[in-house]
Amino acid sequence: MKRLLKLISSPKTWWRQIKRTMDTSAPIVWFFILNVMLVWLKMFAEYHMNFNLGAEGATQQFLLFLNPIPTAIIFISIALYFRGALSYWLAIIFNLIQSAWLFANMLYYREFSDFLSMGILGSGSSTGNNLGKSIAAIIHWTDYLVFIDIIILIALVVFKQLTIDRKGVQKKFAILTTLFGVILMFVDYGMASTNRSGLLTRSFDNNYIVKYLGLNEYAVFNAVQTYNQTESRKRAKPTDLAKVKKFVATQKLPDNIQYYGTQKGKNVFMIHLESFQQFLIDYKVDGQEVTPNLNKFYHDQNTLSFDNFYNQVGQGKTSDAEMMQENSLFGLATGSAMVKYGTNNTFESLPAILGQRGYTTAAFHGDVASFWNRDNTYKSFGYDYFFSKSYYPNANKANYNVGYGMKDKIFLRDSAQYIEQLPQPFYAKLITVTNHYPYDLDKQNIDFPATKTGDNTVDGYVQTAHYLDQSFGELMAYLKKVGLYNNSVFVLYGDHYGISENHQPAIAQLLGKDKVTNYDLANFQKVPFMIHATGLKGGIDHTYGGEIDMMPTLLDLLGVPDDDMTMFGQDMLSSDYKGKVVFRDGDWITPTYTKFNNQYFNTQTGQQVTESSDKQLKKVAKTMSDYATKVLGYSDDVITGDLLRFDTSRSDFHAVNKKDYNYKKSAGLAALKKAQKSNPSSILAQNKGKSTLSDYVTDAPELKNESSDK
Repeated sequence: MKRLLKLISSPKTWWRQIKRTMDTSAPIVWFFILNVMLVWLKMFAEYHMNFNLGAEGATQQFLLFLNPIPTAIIFISIALYFRGALSYWLAIIFNLIQSAWLFANMLYYREFSDFLSMGILGSGSSTGNNLGKSIAAIIHWTDYLVFIDIIILIALVVFKQLTIDRKGVQKKFAILTTLFGVILMFVDYGMASTNRSGLLTRSFDNNYIVKYLGLNEYAVFNAVQTYNQTESRKRAKPTDLAKVKKFVATQKLPDNIQYYGTQKGKNVFMIHLESFQQFLIDYKVDGQEVTPNLNKFYHDQNTLSFDNFYNQVGQGKTSDAEMMQENSLFGLATGSAMVKYGTNNTFESLPAILGQRGYTTAAFHGDVASFWNRDNTYKSFGYDYFFSKSYYPNANKANYNVGYGMKDKIFLRDSAQYIEQLPQPFYAKLITVTNHYPYDLDKQNIDFPATKTGDNTVDGYVQTAHYLDQSFGELMAYLKKVGLYNNSVFVLYGDHYGISENHQPAIAQLLGKDKVTNYDLANFQKVPFMIHATGLKGGIDHTYGGEIDMMPTLLDLLGVPDDDMTMFGQDMLSSDYKGKVVFRDGDWITPTYTKFNNQYFNTQTGQQVTESSDKQLKKVAKTMSDYATKVLGYSDDVITGDLLRFDTSRSDFHAVNKKDYNYKKSAGLAALKKAQKSNPSSILAQNKGKSTLSDYVTDAPELKNESSDK
């Protein structure tokens, strides 16, 4: 007993025992085993600590335990094919590579509730440019612990605390070791396929791949997926588009006579409410409304407000929302469609459609033009103008920016100088950014109390949402003053969630619940969708819908025929609309049933149900599963195969020529100046060249401080 206590109490003695064992029996083999165990331990620990994989039952828990091991063996066994110090360094390097991949996914998952893809990594200049800005808020010091073993192993080798195995092992042993890893991988896949059929063919959720197969296997799967997407364009044929057209035709709904064409010829303001969720509408903190201006707008008698409207984004987040809003095409299962396909693909986009009907089209964004590849994609979409950060005076001043771009009050005020120059009718999309993670504002812009959930990520959310609301109120006041309000249609939408599922205790507090269920999390995907116009018959509409339905619904109001358009959404105003919402991962919601995170619920009551206990659910589940597979698959085919390049069926639309557009500031300003003479229908022209910018009133402290300095 004394000897045992001495061993336990003395780390030095403990280490000597281990070292003696390693030194006397195939040292490199023990070093290999040690590295495999360390990689497994880190992966397995992070599965439970940082990822929300939803493992249920003994089989899934066992697979979580098993799946880090096969690739760890395969990769680190490469060291066994070499001798001497090189074999040790190779083992450490392959440990490091897997640790770095784990570390990167820990950070990415913490913000986006998803795993890194080859598409996201390939868009490094687009996403990485701004993701780094929030790293300080995302990262925890404990995250670096995934590298602590690497440091120790390097020290042991450098300071010669290990006996270097000069002989190594026989090549046969190395091959058998690698083969053992491969066999384990197939065992894992076999068990996973038994537990979830069609795992690699029908799964749209990366969590499933990691849960069943492992983080490293997911990387390989995703790389193959990305390669296949690239090859699909080469293989695409006109007959592929014909199949898509046939499916889309079956989904076409009759127009609503009550609404069709009632807003024809009006200006359109598409206002992108960054990370804005539906629960914020009418929400109060300490008795104060978070969004009083938006609440008033939401309840206006001339506003159609949909309260069962869901974001349907995937990994592309905001860019996915834009893809749906502008094209009625889903984002991709992996990466961003705008980044990967926006430059070269052919689209039949809303800006191009309206542009060919006499509209001036413009997008406004207070960040660099290259973010999400907008500078290229918007040309493919047919935007006449793209007013990015380079167009705004003093846009690079530190106090003008927060997080992902210019503060909304400054951005919207400075956008007015270009709005007033747009020939009418125009289509203008304004992308706000201040209400973006990590929901951080400087003290001089905060005049609203934070929530008190104890979650620092969540509590500032209402403050940035309140700031966005104030910015919106200032814009509306300006548009009323200059005469644009009554002659415009306003479309407001939230692009995606602001608070991810990883903050469930805080979500429960915000919703006034003890805890949240998957049903609550499904409803937490709701975002606002409002359409306002003077004289429009409005009201709160309980119809179920999603972002894919925005474009066909707006085209109905504008009186634009859409019979031959390739859209995967439906007109939410049609009397035949049934309300089918499909999420990018294959989950879905109907007015009767909800499928979310592999569970079923009664949509109206929130009660969990199962296929075995509810015969009606079984029928609906099969119908919706088949529909989700088709609509997501066909949409992917359109994008990855660039199928719209084959579309010759439309006589009212011609393909966009990207060379017609130039978003350089000098070119944009010159085009605006020319337009004042060639088409003098802008507010500036109607005001005989006198700017209306003085009518824009903002309480942005940055601008007040500048005025007082002059």
